[in-house]
Amino acid sequence: MAEADIAYVATAGAAGLAMAVSAWALLLRGRLKAAADAAERERAEALDSLGRHDAMLRAFDDVSLALTPDGRAAGAPIGSAELVARLAEEGDDVGAAVLAHLRQSHGALVDALVDQGQAFEGLTALDSVEPWRIEGRVAGGVAWLRLSPASRITLTGADATESGLAMLGDASPTPTWVVDGAGKLAWANRAWLTAINAESLDAAIESGLSFDRGADALVAEAARLGVRQEGFRWTTGGGARRAWRIIAEPAGGGAVTAFAIDVTEAEETRDTLRRHVEAHDETLNHLADAVAIFGPQKRLAFHNTAFQTLFDIDPAWLDERPTHAELLDRLRQRRSLPEVVDYAGWKAHELDFYGASEASPDDSWSLPDGRTLRVVRQPHPLGGILLIFSDITDELKLRSRFNAQIQVQRATLDKLNDAVAVFGSDGRLRLHNEAFETFWSLSAERIATASDFDALAELCKAVLPDPALWLGLKARVADPDPESRVAISGEGRTVDGRVAAWQTRPLPDGATLVAFSDVTARRGLEQALVQREQALAESQALKREFVGSVSYELRTPLTTIVGYSELLETMGELPERSRQHAGAIRVAASQLARSIDDVLDMAQIDAGEMELSLGDLRVRDLLVEAGEKVRARIEGRGATLGIVCPNDLKPIRADQHRIGQALDHLLENAARAVSDGGAVVLKAETGPSEIRLTVSDTGRGIPYHLQAHVFDRFVRRERGGPGVGLALVKALVELHGGWAEVESEPGKGAAFILHLPLGAATTAAAPELQLEL
Repeated sequence: MAEADIAYVATAGAAGLAMAVSAWALLLRGRLKAAADAAERERAEALDSLGRHDAMLRAFDDVSLALTPDGRAAGAPIGSAELVARLAEEGDDVGAAVLAHLRQSHGALVDALVDQGQAFEGLTALDSVEPWRIEGRVAGGVAWLRLSPASRITLTGADATESGLAMLGDASPTPTWVVDGAGKLAWANRAWLTAINAESLDAAIESGLSFDRGADALVAEAARLGVRQEGFRWTTGGGARRAWRIIAEPAGGGAVTAFAIDVTEAEETRDTLRRHVEAHDETLNHLADAVAIFGPQKRLAFHNTAFQTLFDIDPAWLDERPTHAELLDRLRQRRSLPEVVDYAGWKAHELDFYGASEASPDDSWSLPDGRTLRVVRQPHPLGGILLIFSDITDELKLRSRFNAQIQVQRATLDKLNDAVAVFGSDGRLRLHNEAFETFWSLSAERIATASDFDALAELCKAVLPDPALWLGLKARVADPDPESRVAISGEGRTVDGRVAAWQTRPLPDGATLVAFSDVTARRGLEQALVQREQALAESQALKREFVGSVSYELRTPLTTIVGYSELLETMGELPERSRQHAGAIRVAASQLARSIDDVLDMAQIDAGEMELSLGDLRVRDLLVEAGEKVRARIEGRGATLGIVCPNDLKPIRADQHRIGQALDHLLENAARAVSDGGAVVLKAETGPSEIRLTVSDTGRGIPYHLQAHVFDRFVRRERGGPGVGLALVKALVELHGGWAEVESEPGKGAAFILHLPLGAATTAAAPELQLEL
């Protein structure tokens, strides 16, 4: 190809290339402008969306804070200016300050959000007004924290203000507090602060104060389990002890809202009620009547000890709270219910009492074992019924006996000759006998018309018109004063000349018994007896005078006889037989003189004129002296005389002559009783307050039928003639304050025992001789 062609082609190619480049440039410019316009539109839309989102974030009551990958605050928080201002002081880096506070309470959760994207929720205290809810989320590869006041979580619109739930919770009288996920106090109302004596929430948080350890444990348990927990605690503060019901409610993120409800009054009331119920139950357990209480469900709610004892039911079975129907069936099996033909109907009737609105009339059960029970049924204030069982078996028997006794009493009173009337404390006549009607000449109808004591007294005044008598009787009948209710008696004379004796007796039930009797014949007899007593006294005086005179007249010739007989015995010219006759005369005269002395002594004792000459009596010397007087006679009969007396026997206070006189009589009787080979023993024994002198022999003894009369006067005895010897012995011992007894077995001898006090207890001694030992 020629160069020209080449040049032409090159030029043509360059021109085409230039035209192609120009066309491509125009096309590229159009595309770039379209792209620029689209980008501008997208930028405008993004700015508009960003503005809307920012407005939206600032329109709600929460604050959002973005975090950088290394866990720092990515700028300032986004949200309501009011809330942002509450989060930090003016001039501070709000984002950094909020994050630093959150790391103190939720540091681990924040780190887990940044590093692992793990979301969380919780509560924290960012200011002193109320707790804040914190939420952690990851969006667009960025970790976000959302903060909102707890009081505004559920509020929207214009109600979402600071005066919402926070003010309501703060004004609540119930202590309320919030614990965050770390277990630290996040918020508390004014009642909680008052309860723990804290000035402010910050002061409570700074001091680490808590409501109660038990409440803290309950809150921790609710946070751990995520389940609502309730408990009961007693606290002491301000000088008072209070009861609280603690409620711990999980709020998410490990936070817990706790409430302390004051139940002191309810607990005190419950405690008072419990003590009242216990005292009531204890009181019922001390009752003799059986008590059973069934609840509204017809189950046994309570029974006292007497109930179990009355029916002899196993206590363990009763503790299982059987139903009323089951209890009736068990009692029927044990034959502790009345025997009825239609048990099912009877049982249904018993259970119908649950629908009663008031107590039913008392009922009685006659049991097969012979017991009778009184049954009381009444509605229980708390529902169900209360049953009271009383064993009235003994009461019925007592009432029957009482009625029988009353009938016997009436029949007895009717058989009395005395007129008897019984007046009640109200002055009305309760009962009277037939003799009362006869005594006052009144019919039963007229007595029945007398309504009280005054009316009856008016009827009786026709027979015994003594106003003072009836006034005194009325005081005894109607006056309740104890000084007036005393037994009195007196006499009066009726209009027909009878002598009427009356007497009153207060009765235990407040009644008064008044009895009238006709003592006319008795007074006449008493007058006759008085006259005879006077005559007897005169005859006794004449007898004593006669005895004294006769004794004196007899003693004088006896003295002469004794003297001349002794003289004849000493004369040597008389034959032996004549001297024996003279001795017999002397012995008989001496015995007669002694009998006369005994009679005179008895007369003195009867007249109360004998006086004792008391002194220190040596018993041993007295026994020896008395024994020597009769020793010759006893030994002459072939018997022996023994004297037994302790050497250390102390003297006693007594009349030596009179005690010796008593021993002489006993020894003479013993001497007459013994025979050849016999024995007489004179013995002294001492006791704590007396000395016993015993004269025993081995003679014939005394028949049993005569032993009771051996000390009587002028009774003929087989072992002695008529006389007063033993009677005088008894009288002399009794003058000393002692007594005498006899012990004898026929055929084996007799023993007479004199019991003498160590110091004579007598009034028969001369005054100057009555000395205290």
